Amino acid sequence: MGERARSAEEYVDLLEQVIFDLEELRASADYDMEAIDTNTAYLGVLLEELRELRASMADGSYLFGRKDLPFMRIVKQHNERELPVIKLLYQINQTHKQGLDV
Repeated sequence: MGERARSAEEYVDLLEQVIFDLEELRASADYDMEAIDTNTAYLGVLLEELRELRASMADGSYLFGRKDLPFMRIVKQHNERELPVIKLLYQINQTHKQGLDV
């Protein structure tokens, strides 16, 4: 989970992929709640925060930082079974904290 994005484009692509995958997971959960046996309300919060992050990248206000991204408080409470994109979320966070791997 220590890998980082190597370019700004790769970083944005990671974010776009996670948003897409979470939207799919949320749609699946909404369609068939019996297939996913956990509370999935956290997916909406996660999606909102990831979209805000993407918007800050698009408008130029995004800044790399030394602290975890806000959504990590949610990620750290789940595992890969509940959150299949968890490794990508850790990779996004690692890139945020340590910058691009150039």
